[in-house]
Amino acid sequence: MDLFSTVTLSNGVKMPVLGLGTWKSTEGAVENAVRWAVEIGYRHIDTAAIYGNEDAIGRVLPQLPVKREDLFITTKLWNDVQREGNDDAVLRAFDQSLKKLGTDYVDLYLIHWPVKGQYRRCWKVLEKLYEQKRTRAIGVSNFLIHHLKDLLSDASVVPQVNQVEFHPLLRQQELLDFCREHKIQHEAWSPLMQGHAGEVELLCKLGEKHGKSPQQVALRWALQKGSVVIPKSVNRERIAANAAIFDFELSGEEMASLDALDQDKRFGAHPDTFTF
Repeated sequence: MDLFSTVTLSNGVKMPVLGLGTWKSTEGAVENAVRWAVEIGYRHIDTAAIYGNEDAIGRVLPQLPVKREDLFITTKLWNDVQREGNDDAVLRAFDQSLKKLGTDYVDLYLIHWPVKGQYRRCWKVLEKLYEQKRTRAIGVSNFLIHHLKDLLSDASVVPQVNQVEFHPLLRQQELLDFCREHKIQHEAWSPLMQGHAGEVELLCKLGEKHGKSPQQVALRWALQKGSVVIPKSVNRERIAANAAIFDFELSGEEMASLDALDQDKRFGAHPDTFTF
């Protein structure tokens, strides 16, 4: 495994195992972050309509020293559009994201959160976008097992990806296993615990042992669990450090010790009780 490694989604699309997260990356900062990441070797950029930076990312894409087809770009459908209860609103939101990104397709389009009573209807619209090849893959974000089972009950296309909060303090092994069983690629947001990885003693100890930072150990753990990781940063040194995780490997014993840290601890909202 190296910086250019990919996983193959259930439909054959290749998805880079490491991506640049852009949540809270504001205009100005996000352009530099994307530019630096691509120079370092990242080929996967994760954004969302609610992040408010699709247009900034769209402006920098033509300036990058790589072709569009060499990049993997993800964006997401926000909750207020789901709540409109109108399929045309979903299509408009998708079109707006494409326009802002300056591209005629995305590599992955996700339902951002499971809005009760709406996500199954919205999924049907995503299936149409997928059929029209306007997105190379479709998936969901923040879906728990019961959401996935509900969606699968009448889905024509099984989600290719489920992006969820995932780190040693929130392992959700049953969800990981369910995704693997149904060939849904697991993807980790907040793999660095929103800046708290350095406070976890075991991550620090294993970092010292391997000559790595606790953040790098957390990312390596997630990769070895079979997840795709999208750490967010607008700092060039940290973006580079987050990519320097392919020259060491955690042993089975070390992985088990990190698994044992699980506390069902969330730094983000719970998919069953979010209010936004």
